[in-house]
Amino acid sequence: VQLQASGGGLVQAGESLRLSCVASGTQQSINIMGWYRQAPGKSRDLVAFITRGGVSNYADSARGRFTVSRDNTKNTVYLQMNSLRPEDTAIYYCHAFFGKNYWGQGTEVTVSS
Repeated sequence: VQLQASGGGLVQAGESLRLSCVASGTQQSINIMGWYRQAPGKSRDLVAFITRGGVSNYADSARGRFTVSRDNTKNTVYLQMNSLRPEDTAIYYCHAFFGKNYWGQGTEVTVSS
C-alpha cells in the first residue's frame, strides 16, 4: 500500500486547509485511515482517524476544528482543517492500518500569526 498526501501549504491564522491522501496498491477498503502530525523538535502525534465504517476519533487539539472523512470507493481520506492556529504548524502524515502500519511522505502545513 502506498499513500500519497497533498493539500498542505502556508495560510494565516483563522484560515482553512483541506488535506487529501490517496491509498494505492490494493483494491480492498482499508481498515483505518487518518492523520498524524509532527512539529519541529516534537514527536509525531495523532490528529484524527476514521475507520472503514465511519467511526472517527480526534486529538483534543483537533476536536471541533478539524473534520476527518473518507471515500471508501477511492481509498481516500481527507482532513478539513478550519480555524487554523500557529501551533498547528507541522508536517502532516497520512496513516493507514491494513494488516500493518503504512505512512505517507508528509505534507507541510504552516500557519502564520
